[in-house]
Amino acid sequence: MSAAEGPLVVGVDTSTQSTKALVVDAATGQVVASGQAPHTVTTGAGRESDPRQWWDALCEALRQCGDAAREAAAVSIGGQQHGLVTLDERGEPVRPALLWNDVRSAPQARRLTEELGGAEFWAERTGSVPAASFTVTKWAWLAEHEPEAVRATRAVRLPHDYLTERLTGQGTTDRGDASGTGWWASQSESYDAGILAHVGLDPALLPRVVRSGEVAGTVRDSHELPFSKGTLVAAGTGDNAAAALGLGLRPGTPVMSLGTSGTVYAVSRRRPADPTGTVAGFADARGDWLPLACTLNCTLAVDRVAALLGLDREAVEPGAAVTLLPFLDGERTPDLPHASGLLHGLRHDTSAGQLLQAAYDGAVHSLLGALDLVLDEDADPSSPLLLIGGGARGTAWQQTVRRLSGRPVQVPEAKELVALGAAAQAAGLLTGEDPAAVARRWDTARGPVLEAVERDEETLARIAGVLSDAAPLLERSPQSR
Repeated sequence: MSAAEGPLVVGVDTSTQSTKALVVDAATGQVVASGQAPHTVTTGAGRESDPRQWWDALCEALRQCGDAAREAAAVSIGGQQHGLVTLDERGEPVRPALLWNDVRSAPQARRLTEELGGAEFWAERTGSVPAASFTVTKWAWLAEHEPEAVRATRAVRLPHDYLTERLTGQGTTDRGDASGTGWWASQSESYDAGILAHVGLDPALLPRVVRSGEVAGTVRDSHELPFSKGTLVAAGTGDNAAAALGLGLRPGTPVMSLGTSGTVYAVSRRRPADPTGTVAGFADARGDWLPLACTLNCTLAVDRVAALLGLDREAVEPGAAVTLLPFLDGERTPDLPHASGLLHGLRHDTSAGQLLQAAYDGAVHSLLGALDLVLDEDADPSSPLLLIGGGARGTAWQQTVRRLSGRPVQVPEAKELVALGAAAQAAGLLTGEDPAAVARRWDTARGPVLEAVERDEETLARIAGVLSDAAPLLERSPQSR
């Protein structure tokens, strides 16, 4: 047996590239065991993964946790948002899942916006304007391009739903992840019958939305995991809502997450509805809201630029008036699904390190452009910006965010915040606590604060000017190039 003070819980993060599992002491927040296993994502026109790889990766990650996983009293799954998982009558995937960063449904996103009352209708009804990342647009794309897959589909799930269902045998989701589909109405907090009818999706194919604090089910008999039969399973949630739980966020505290995608968000007590589409009006996993802006190009894009230049990712140099927009996968904020990377201002004396710094600047500029829209009037503009995600510990990322934001930056010491948030959700089932309060008790946001520096207005203005001038080129579809 472990030397934990309280019961053990498991929090899972099934992300784009891998699945991570933490075994956590519910009393102290101490991580007593961990494991991680990769999965693959296709390249080319689409971004797809086989959901069965997620399950295999979960099994392997928990195997690495050893005996501690067998002692767990509750488990919760946090997962990448928006992915479209289609299952047949046996619960097997009809086809690979369409992931959040698959932008092939951009035409369907535009068409759905126009067909159902425009951007204001969608923002008021669902909290968000459809973008190519949203699940509803992926379903519309599938119906148009692979109607035989739609006819074979007997259940529609999100990535975290898929793993939860394999644990419990029941189709469930939560309000946080459901709010990123485009077919969940934020006003009524229920599936939107009108939108579902418009895209030809039977609501009977969708999972039940589990309330915060409600048990989604228990681990069933037939499984390949180290859990005992009857182990409690929490609702789980999307990765950003899980990270918000993992930080124990209070309303108004800004967060910037630097991962494959970049996000800025904050918990709010006000239901968001941004008709510009910049801010997605997501729900959080508790009962509040999580207005969020997301970019498709963050650490992966900057690392790719570093690799092309033959540089270490920290080998940045200041001083050049060069602009690099690292839109290698299209972009969501700003909404440029067909864009590619763009370089402007290259001179004979521009160094490779300056080009790399320009890639960092371009990525952070996109995120900061949405931060003021994410924060409501109750937010304190001088409070530290919490920097999380894979890039948060990189010196180049930290210094770029400080210089371009002009805010103090706090870097929590806790790692794997999505999995920690899921663990806090599982712990809340056992103790009856609010999961965010569990995380605050665990002191997960503790970390050094980097003081504010003067905001680099010149660089911000230069990037904004290039982005504006290049808009016609960036908006051009591949067919018209």
